[in-house]
Amino acid sequence: MKKKPQRSCVSCRTVRDKNDLLRVVVTPEGDVVYDPTGKLAGRGAYLCRNEACITAELKKAAKLSKGLKKPLTEEEIKALAKSLLESIKGE
Repeated sequence: MKKKPQRSCVSCRTVRDKNDLLRVVVTPEGDVVYDPTGKLAGRGAYLCRNEACITAELKKAAKLSKGLKKPLTEEEIKALAKSLLESIKGE
């Protein structure tokens, strides 16, 4: 039986299957984007697929910034919030 990769949510620290989490990436160019495929190159961090975790983390974005090893601007946080919330509502 094949093992499923496990990752933890940067907000609530819950460990889940990698496919059950949303991946945020700092690309090699320095852009911060939502990665729906989970395969983009760059430093990644994961968030749970529930609205409470996403909104709680994106209010301050301290843990996400630490996980990505990059300080986030207000514009990046707003763009991430929009794309992440749209992705969970589209499921």
